[in-house]
Amino acid sequence: MDVSPDSVPEAGPGLDQRAELSEFLRTRRARLKPEDVGLPSYGRARRVPGLRREELAQLAGVSVAYYTRLEQGNGRNVSAEVLDAIARALRLSDAERAHLTHLAKPKQQRHRQAAARAQQVRPALRQLLDSFDTVPAYVTGRRTDVLAYNSMASALFGGWDRMPARERNWARLVFLRPDYRDLFLEWDGKAADIVGFLRMDAGCHTDDPQLAALVGELSVKSETFRRLWAAHDVKEKSHGVKRMRHPVVGELTLSFETFRLVDDADQSLITYHAEPGSASADALRLLASWSAEATARA
Repeated sequence: MDVSPDSVPEAGPGLDQRAELSEFLRTRRARLKPEDVGLPSYGRARRVPGLRREELAQLAGVSVAYYTRLEQGNGRNVSAEVLDAIARALRLSDAERAHLTHLAKPKQQRHRQAAARAQQVRPALRQLLDSFDTVPAYVTGRRTDVLAYNSMASALFGGWDRMPARERNWARLVFLRPDYRDLFLEWDGKAADIVGFLRMDAGCHTDDPQLAALVGELSVKSETFRRLWAAHDVKEKSHGVKRMRHPVVGELTLSFETFRLVDDADQSLITYHAEPGSASADALRLLASWSAEATARA
């Protein structure tokens, strides 16, 4: 059960890139069994879950010492070819391959002032959001922050316009607000997705102290987050279907699409829509009317 103690970690240094690389490789290796990759298991009890280091090194075609150094967090001078061989041996997804590359060959670290710089949304993009009359839409940035949104998104997701900007963060919303457990009918899947997105961001920006502080806060306040974070699973924002139970318009089944901005890879436009003629489409229209009336009364 999630708890909310009063103490919250303050912003400090970023995440430990070497530890992140080490734990990611260890957890990916632990999920594979010898029979999964065509190796004999001999039926004996194994002291560690999953493949042994020497077995993984054999599959990747590298020495045990070389792989051991990499799993200990030493990714200096590792080649793209070796990373690709290890990714194949570990049967990594595309998102996991990208994450491994970010951790093993991090980009030049930026100053903290740059990492803490406010994220900006182009005015034209804000105008586009407002033009979607019956389509909930918003822009996310680093650390799963909600940077901009239209009135439909605010109405669908519990009144974002009444929240402090700091609280309009998907990780905080999902793990720290009880009403979001009621809003998403498959809350467990939504929670896992959010942690996967945050992990991808962490791989790209291990030097970000605000991200490290967010992870620390959520780890203190939510046992569920702490467990999911320790799994080191990663995921890219994509598309799919979400089922929700809205307190005003009832149950909705909505498809979502993610559009990554070409001029800022850290920002994505996300839209939700219903199948034409469906009960969910009627519910969205009702929600749009209710939102407009609420705005007029305010």
